[in-house]
Amino acid sequence: MTLVKFANGNNSNTLKPWFNDVFDSFFNDSFVSDRLTSRVPAVNIAETEGEFHIELAAPGLKKEDFKISLDKNVLSISAEKKAEANVEGRKYNRREYSYNSFVRSFTLPETADYSRIEAEYTDGVLKVGVAKREEAKLQSREIAVK
Repeated sequence: MTLVKFANGNNSNTLKPWFNDVFDSFFNDSFVSDRLTSRVPAVNIAETEGEFHIELAAPGLKKEDFKISLDKNVLSISAEKKAEANVEGRKYNRREYSYNSFVRSFTLPETADYSRIEAEYTDGVLKVGVAKREEAKLQSREIAVK
């Protein structure tokens, strides 16, 4: 039996350059990194006195690609766009842009007015406004001290 002795302590860097190069090249490859990252659009959620604002970054889509539904108090935003067919006479060495589908769901609070939800898609951003119920709006007043 043969024993192989590896350096201990600070001198154990002999395998690190090779090890790091292999894994760095694997995980930094765009094919792998695209599959490892989530394909869900980023979202911003804000609240004003009168309504909730949901902004979803989804460039490259059309307003017809979106489907917005409300089931009880869950607002679901989904989109689906199929990849374009291959163009005749072109042979792609690498083809990266295609769109898949996604679904984002948001649980609306009880203060939301489910009958007053509006959506608008401009410049690659889907903006959804959910109005608040009148009784839920913050009413400010001054309280006198007795």
